[in-house]
Amino acid sequence: MKNTLISLLLILIFTFSLSAQKKVLRWAADAESGAPFVFQDPRLPSKMIGFEVDIITAIAEELGYDELQFVQNSWDGLIPGLEREDYDLAINGLEITPDRAQVVNFSEAYFITYEVLAVRANDDRITDLPDLKNRKAGTLKGSLAERILRDEGGIEVKTYESEANSYADLRIKRIDGVLIDQPVALYYASWNPDIKLLDKKFGEVIYGIAAKKDRKDLIKEVNSAISKLATTGKLREIYDKWNIWNDDMARHFNDYSKTKTDASGFNSFLKFQEREITWREKFERYLVSMPDLAAGAVTTLYLSIMAMILAVLLGLILALMKVYGSSALSLLAKTYIEVVRGTPLLIQLYLIYYGLPQIGINISPLIAGVLGLGLNYAAYEAENYRAGLYSVPRGQLEAAISLGMTKYQALRHIIVPQAVRLVIPPVTNDFISLLKDSSLVSVITMVELTKEYSRLASTYYDHIGLGILVAIIYLLLGFPFVKLSKYVENKFSLNKKKSK
Repeated sequence: MKNTLISLLLILIFTFSLSAQKKVLRWAADAESGAPFVFQDPRLPSKMIGFEVDIITAIAEELGYDELQFVQNSWDGLIPGLEREDYDLAINGLEITPDRAQVVNFSEAYFITYEVLAVRANDDRITDLPDLKNRKAGTLKGSLAERILRDEGGIEVKTYESEANSYADLRIKRIDGVLIDQPVALYYASWNPDIKLLDKKFGEVIYGIAAKKDRKDLIKEVNSAISKLATTGKLREIYDKWNIWNDDMARHFNDYSKTKTDASGFNSFLKFQEREITWREKFERYLVSMPDLAAGAVTTLYLSIMAMILAVLLGLILALMKVYGSSALSLLAKTYIEVVRGTPLLIQLYLIYYGLPQIGINISPLIAGVLGLGLNYAAYEAENYRAGLYSVPRGQLEAAISLGMTKYQALRHIIVPQAVRLVIPPVTNDFISLLKDSSLVSVITMVELTKEYSRLASTYYDHIGLGILVAIIYLLLGFPFVKLSKYVENKFSLNKKKSK
């Protein structure tokens, strides 16, 4: 037995030493941004594909990394995530701009392209940007295209998190045009008979790989790898595979040779988009997607339960401070409740996750999510408990004290138990709301159920079917807690009668 334990210990030590010696490169992107950058393989959603996946994989191999770790983050959170050191590199169609270059280090350009304007196929009113004045145009949030549209003036600009959604809105006449990078237009509009691309180039878009400002050594290695991959022709193979090689790239890399690699990535994507999908194939897609949705559901449930525990405990403390505390404690509780209820949860999450590291407090996405949701909902739970405390006749507290109890004992044994029983229904309702609000944590690199739905819907263009499926999952997640609350409410109700 002793020898067996020693052997197991040695194996664990050896395994740990091997993992510690692994050279790991953590990189981030937003898979919802779509093709051809980084997106989920429609045939296997757990797998990421795209030309930027191929590039970062080739760079990692060139630099001798043993493992690549992908980190999902919202597109506009990629640079803040670098500053938090959540990952080493960000590659996701990040344009090299002066404002971004002030906060991160960019590699040399790995791709150069331009903006393309798309309009409806039967709309002959728009032939150039000025024709969009007094009309609506869509583009990616925070992109060069957005700045071009706003600089043009007179255009109502609508921004999107996902490029595919902008073309969907164009088709159904919510907007009149879409200005987005040429590779995006190639993949999401060029094959669509309802959309036409204007034969004009707008601006110059230069993509770079971003690293934290103090990671100059890493950017130097990345530049060396890009140069080596360009020299060996590996980069050209990747661009040809995804059918995005252009004249700007030819000039940048001084490569005017003819294409030798089959555009397998682009053709596969096109084939997937053009064919009709049967109901059986849709059902099979849902089955294939279930592991990812299930993982998102587990994250959502765990996060919600932990956050609600924090909200309930802190809410009770705040309510007691407000109702029975000294004037100073009461004022403190009132201030907290009003400030938290008066500011958006999303802003609070940003402050906790991205703001705290700037003062030296760096916490994980999970803890940040629990804190953000828990601290926010604690303010609402405090008001529930306050109503419960006021529902208990004041004379009970006075009677308990007159019988020799301390104020603390009276609150603990008489007032609080009754108040808790009274607030079970609203607390349950708040948990269901928190379960749904947990979707906001996707902005801090966490992939929960709603984010997983959003990524899959962008991959399959199936918002209805997947939406119904995810709605059912949310219902199933919340239903046991509704029943549990009903049971607790019946069991601990003051009159011991079952509610109907």
